[in-house]
Amino acid sequence: MEEEAKQDAYTKDGSVDLRGQPVLASQTGRWKACSFLVGYESFERMAFYGVASNLVVYLTTQLREETVPSVRNVNNWTGAVWMTPIVGAYIADTFLGRFWTFTISSLVYLAGMVLITLAVSLESLHPHCTPDGGCAAATRQQVAFFYGALYTMAIGAGGTKPNISTFGADQFDDFDAREREVKASFFNWWMFSSFTGGLVAVLVLVFVQENVGWGVGYTIPTVGLALSLLLFYVGTPFYRHKPVQRETAAGPARLVGRVFSEAFANRRRLLPGDAAELQEHETAWYTAAGKRRLHHTRAFQFLDRAALRSGSDTRRRQPCTVTEVEEVKLIIGMIVVWLSTLVPCTIWAQVNTLFVKQGTTLDRSMGGVRIPAASLGSFITISMLLSIPVYDRVLVPLVRRRTGNPRGITLLQRLGIGCALQVLVVACAYLVEVRRMRVIRERSVHRAGDTVPMSIFWMLPQYVLMGVGDVFNSVGILEFFYDQSPDGMRSLGTTFFTSGLGVGNFLNSLLVTLIDRATKGRGSAGKSWIGDNLNDSHLDYYYVFLLLLSVLNMALFVWVAMRYKYKRESLEIEHPESEIAGGQESGKLMEVPLTINGAQPPV
Repeated sequence: MEEEAKQDAYTKDGSVDLRGQPVLASQTGRWKACSFLVGYESFERMAFYGVASNLVVYLTTQLREETVPSVRNVNNWTGAVWMTPIVGAYIADTFLGRFWTFTISSLVYLAGMVLITLAVSLESLHPHCTPDGGCAAATRQQVAFFYGALYTMAIGAGGTKPNISTFGADQFDDFDAREREVKASFFNWWMFSSFTGGLVAVLVLVFVQENVGWGVGYTIPTVGLALSLLLFYVGTPFYRHKPVQRETAAGPARLVGRVFSEAFANRRRLLPGDAAELQEHETAWYTAAGKRRLHHTRAFQFLDRAALRSGSDTRRRQPCTVTEVEEVKLIIGMIVVWLSTLVPCTIWAQVNTLFVKQGTTLDRSMGGVRIPAASLGSFITISMLLSIPVYDRVLVPLVRRRTGNPRGITLLQRLGIGCALQVLVVACAYLVEVRRMRVIRERSVHRAGDTVPMSIFWMLPQYVLMGVGDVFNSVGILEFFYDQSPDGMRSLGTTFFTSGLGVGNFLNSLLVTLIDRATKGRGSAGKSWIGDNLNDSHLDYYYVFLLLLSVLNMALFVWVAMRYKYKRESLEIEHPESEIAGGQESGKLMEVPLTINGAQPPV
């Protein structure tokens, strides 16, 4: 009895401590451990948005870059920040695990922040600027040092971003019903803490940068990031760690290649009418391995041929299992969904680039204070921080009673609402730009640097809608790719979220460059849609283009979502006699179904 009680005290999902020993459920994980991770996330987001939110202003005012190159450079750097996690996630899933990958990468990230702070603080590392705002041209060495510091930060982000949120989700045991229920709202509150740090950045740091000094504005988040790392290490005794599943994580590409090659080799064979006739391990095999078995789905049925049993032909190698085939189906399905999220990610790229540049042309006075254009981004954060508790505590319980889904709505329904709201964001941006152009014509404000007599708060609706949309979109994307990833590829699965943001920034960089080249020298007076002088450009045309792109993408997303097949998995765990209904014999293996888009599936 004592031995059984001791076993029950441990986590049931195979979690271990830093030394590889089983951990006690009551003393580790859950929100007790996540509180340390949430603290780091808030400071890290403060550091990132402290740099990203006002970077286009620094490049154009301090380094004297033109509008299109500065937008392109911001997009390229932001894209790199969101793309490097692919490498970091692979290293974590394959070699080091999430904790050690994060630990090493966070030090690189901190080094990048220190270098950026030095670049804007030391006179020898940045151009000399006069009190009236004029700056000398930056030398090649100064530009190289600044961008070297930026990309050092991007490399560090590659190991921190995909692993910290996944490591946080690992603190909840999927085998424990109560912890699994709490985990359903984890990503909502994770993003809440993330955007709290972002709010401090766009409200406080941006103001400090433009009104006190860039050095002070970058020193504050650098010190905060260092302190948050100390906070992270204080929580080490409370963390749960998932052992690296090398046979799964070491070769996602190898697994995909094997399933496709086996399916092709069996292309002339007929599929059985019953999926139970396909190759699969016994329940005891998954129990011993501590893994989850995936149930057969009817998606991409041609791949099921990879699991056809070889029969009497002993020369053929062992066929793939149903679980392996289903893992490949999940990867394909996630790629399809990922492609439909790229346009929303491109829309998000406007926040730190063209939205800011557009805001710099408007009247930014408020109560005698000139507010930074980038500070308007705080309304994205505020609206999101207000919306997340409403969504989690009001909307989800209300809808849950009607749908029976613990999440209220399915993962893709959540994403679809977010995509629809982003269409409205672009529509608002277009209408505001149309009004701005009308005021420019009426008041004859055409010179670069002239302030358009129109309040910057006309842009408020698009920022608020963006924040509300993020509750559905950004949180939904992160949760979707974590939930739908194969069990041994969770970090790599999370990079679908980060890489989408990265590709979105690269796409925006490409679009801005191509449209500037295509429209420059055409039409009246050779106006570019996105010129250095936005008072004499046609940014409204660019927003019309983005609006059409968003509408087409929305239609594509609906088509993909209607055909997507959610993951169906179950856990095979051993129950003592007292826990099994119906008085089944002690030690009998039971299948415990997990979620399909948040609801209990039929098995």
